[in-house]
Parts: sequence; C-alpha cells; structure tokens
Amino acid sequence: QVQLVESGGGLVQPGGSLRLSCAASGSIFSINVMGWYRQPPGKQRELVAQIASGSSTNYADSVKGRFTISRDNAKNTVYLQMNNLKPEDTAVYYCNADLTAWDRKYYQYWGQGTQVTVSS
Repeated sequence: QVQLVESGGGLVQPGGSLRLSCAASGSIFSINVMGWYRQPPGKQRELVAQIASGSSTNYADSVKGRFTISRDNAKNTVYLQMNNLKPEDTAVYYCNADLTAWDRKYYQYWGQGTQVTVSS
C-alpha cells in the first residue's frame, strides 16, 4: 500500500503565494513521475505540473512562470511553489504519483486533495 499525504493549502489574497507538499510512503520501489492536478468548482480535473525522476518538468500554460514544481527523491516528496496567485487558481489540488512498487508492478496513486482559495 502507498499513501500520498498533501499539505499547504489555504486561503490567500490575489498576488500571494502558497507552497504545497506531498509526501509518498509505503511499498515504494521507485517513483517515476509525480505531479499536481487541480479541480476548480464545477469543472473537470486538470494537470497543473509534472516532474519526472530525472527532474524534467511539464506545466500547464496557465501556470507557466508563476508555479514551480520540485521533488526530493530521498524523501519521496513533491512540492508546488505557487506565486502570483489569481482567483482562477482556486481549486482542490491533488497530488499524483506514477510509481513502481516492491512487487515491480506499476501503480498510480492520488492524494486526498487540499483546498486552495484565492480571494480578497
């Protein structure tokens, strides 16, 4: 079993910053890709950013230049630094991990979600 535990969400004013963290634990052999998705109210879940084990990154156009994804492989943790937040960034943010477990099989796991609200 693998668990993803997120933290760092909250309420912030437009132009402010937040840092999300997601720690993976359990029967992990290696983590291939970690990422963040978000689901705004009444909308579908969408990709925000991804980072591979070799540190290559991929961002949604709407967050390029404002958000930065990073990971600590030793801690199986991924971070999302969000700067210059806008009201349209309001959403539930979900951590995602594509990993290889100790049984050498591939799995995808999701965190429970953390609310980010950008409002004055």
